[in-house]
Amino acid sequence: MMLEFLSEGPALLISEQKNVLAVADLHLGIESDLDRHGLHFRSKTNERRERIESCIRKTSPDLLVLLGDLKHEIPFTSRQEHREIPAFIDQLRSLVPLRMVPGNHDTGIEQFFDTGELLAKEGAVIDGTGYVHGHMYPDVSLAGRLIIAGHHHPMVCVRDEVGCALRSPAYLFALLNEECLGFPPDEERKERSRVMLMPSFNELTGYDLLRTVKEPFSPLSRCMRSGEAEVLLPDGTFLGPVTALEEHGPDRES
Repeated sequence: MMLEFLSEGPALLISEQKNVLAVADLHLGIESDLDRHGLHFRSKTNERRERIESCIRKTSPDLLVLLGDLKHEIPFTSRQEHREIPAFIDQLRSLVPLRMVPGNHDTGIEQFFDTGELLAKEGAVIDGTGYVHGHMYPDVSLAGRLIIAGHHHPMVCVRDEVGCALRSPAYLFALLNEECLGFPPDEERKERSRVMLMPSFNELTGYDLLRTVKEPFSPLSRCMRSGEAEVLLPDGTFLGPVTALEEHGPDRES
């Protein structure tokens, strides 16, 4: 298996027998929600689609997998989402076959997809790799595999004596406690289960990954072996283990 990190996304190309392009947490329609809270941003749905198209042109994938939270509003679908999502999906579909793993924000999302394009919420295996949104316990078929997940919006913040020296979306990679996830024991399993938490594609969202490690809020984050977790930047640069970042994070003592 080969992984190619696309910083212009952020997006991830997973290559085995097929080339699969994965994108997580677009949160289309977030601008209308922010507007109701007094924060006014113009819609950037077109710009986000163009970034995905750039990744598609660069990698020529066999399949595009959207890892949930395509839309933002819950529990309903906003006017902005009704207006923008159909053309967004149609344009991507014209370039590459696509699949979608629904996330916790994706109530009503089935109206925008064709038969067979929506995968199970518990995740699916494609070409030997597991894909989930990340808000539910993954299906047991994902045991012993690399699981690519969204939902957590990992963001790294490294501080020095002056202030924040680096703030960036990030990937969080960790081995998983299979018993914690309810995966059945299998002595013949060749690989250990591990997870790669993808950064959010939406530039307006992000969550400090150190808080995810210290205060896990999902089955995957609760079942990570966080003491061995590693952090990578959007271009694949290895930043270091989580344990080394803790002394430079936003919660460090001054």
